[in-house]
Amino acid sequence: MSPVYCALVHYPVVNRQGEEVTTSVTNLDVHDIARSARTYGLRGYFVVSPIEAQHPVVQRIVEHWVSGAGTARFPERGEAIALVKVCLSVDDAIAAIEAREGQTPRLVVTSAKPGADRSSYAEEAERLRTNSRPALLLFGTGHGLSDRILQRADVFLEPIVGPTDFNHLSVRAAVAITLDRLFGVESPPNNPV
Repeated sequence: MSPVYCALVHYPVVNRQGEEVTTSVTNLDVHDIARSARTYGLRGYFVVSPIEAQHPVVQRIVEHWVSGAGTARFPERGEAIALVKVCLSVDDAIAAIEAREGQTPRLVVTSAKPGADRSSYAEEAERLRTNSRPALLLFGTGHGLSDRILQRADVFLEPIVGPTDFNHLSVRAAVAITLDRLFGVESPPNNPV
């Protein structure tokens, strides 16, 4: 199976007008995505932000849950938060994975927008099961990853859609759904006694 990592990208992403912007790191994204990453067996979770002033904020969150007061109250949260690494760019995340795994990761991108050449979750799940090359799942904040990142993708996953025309999930929800579709295990049926 592929060693799998994810990254929450705060730059380069786009705003509602399609302009390239940088978004702010949020505490909830750090916590919740780390918990999803740990639940589904990812090797690491990168928070990508070029704003160096936000890096100590992420580090304080990590330290609180991994070695600080939070670890005594909720040790399982520390186990999840220990996956978090903050970096300046997607290239820094790629370099960290390459240093650890000895190979450059495949870039798997997500988007809420439909388009040509989208891979199904079943197809990507099969690639992850049968390929030893590492994979980096990229999730964009704001209104999604910029074209500069999308153009580098090895795989473009199909969008997550529901039964309505409303399609604006939080990134935390999108990550959890994506990971479940790629790695989830079906529960056994309930057997009546």
